[in-house]
Amino acid sequence: MHRLLPSRSRMSARWLPALAFAATVAAGAASADTAGLSLENPAPGVYVHYGQLADITSDNDGDVANVGFVVGARCVAVVDTGGSYVVGRALRAAVRALTPLPVCFVINTHMHPDHVFGNAAFDDDHPQVIGHQRLADALRRRGSNYVAALQRTLGERADGSRIVLPTHAVAATEDVDLGGRVLELRAWPTAHTDNDLTVLDRETGAMFMGDLAFVGHLPVVDGSLRGFIAVTDALAAMRVPHAIPGHGRADTWPGALAPQARYLRALAADVRAAIKSRRTLSQTVADVGVSGGDWLLVDAFHKRNVTAAYAELEWEE
Repeated sequence: MHRLLPSRSRMSARWLPALAFAATVAAGAASADTAGLSLENPAPGVYVHYGQLADITSDNDGDVANVGFVVGARCVAVVDTGGSYVVGRALRAAVRALTPLPVCFVINTHMHPDHVFGNAAFDDDHPQVIGHQRLADALRRRGSNYVAALQRTLGERADGSRIVLPTHAVAATEDVDLGGRVLELRAWPTAHTDNDLTVLDRETGAMFMGDLAFVGHLPVVDGSLRGFIAVTDALAAMRVPHAIPGHGRADTWPGALAPQARYLRALAADVRAAIKSRRTLSQTVADVGVSGGDWLLVDAFHKRNVTAAYAELEWEE
C-alpha cells in the first residue's frame, strides 16, 4: 500500500523544535474551548469539533458539520474544514493553540460545502489537499453553485470562502504518515455521494466517517441509495472504538448507525412500492413518509431523498 508523506518543503527546519512538543499534545486533553472553537478529545491526539445539527444559516456561519484533526510526531492532518472560511479560520486557530506542528494534510471526506469551504483558511500552511479520486470533478461541476448559494446565505460572512481543489486523489486505500502515526484513507463506492472518503487513525481506532454516517440529522442521498445501504452495512460490521460521524454523535457503535440503516431501507422499500403501483414522481414525493428515527432537517432533505431514490430505482431490474 502506498504511504503518503509530507513533502520536505513542508517540513522545513523552522518546525524541528516543535517536534519536542508532539508527544505532549498526542497524550490528549479534556474537552475545551480552544481559540473560540469547542473541541473534544475522544482519543489521544484526535480532536473533534461537533457542528450544529442545522442547515447553513447566517446565524451559524456554516458551522454545521463535524470537523477535526489528528496530531502526529511530525505534523497534523485536518479532516474537513467546515462550511465557510470563518469556520476554517477558527479551526486553524484551534490547531495552532494546541500544537506548533505544521498542518501538512487537509483531507476532505466528500464534496459538500459544509465540509470543504474552510479549506482556504489553511493556504498559508501549504498542505497537500486530499480527497476521493472523483472529488475534484465534483467540485468543478458544482463549485460555482456552492459559492453562489453560500454568498446568498451568509452575505459578507462568506468572504474568503472558495473552492480549493485536491492536490492528491485516493482511488482505493492509502496511508498518510504523520510521524509515528498512520492514517488509513479509504475511497468508497458511490453512496452518500460518488466521492466519499473515510479516515481511520490506526493507533486509536478513531474513524472520521464524513457523511457516510448521520446521527440525528436526516441522512442525505446525493449519490446512490442502494450504494448508501451497502456502505452503511459495511460500516456497521466494522469495529470502531471511536466513530466520528459527519453530523451528530455516535455514542455507541454500531448502534448509532441503526436508525440510518432503517431510514434508508424504508425509503427504498416505500419508493419501490410506489413505482410498482405506478405512482408518479410527484405523487411519490407527496406520499412517502419518514421513518427510522427521530430526525432533524426532514423538511430540508426528505423530499430530495425521495426524488433521488425514485430516479435511481425507477429503472432497476
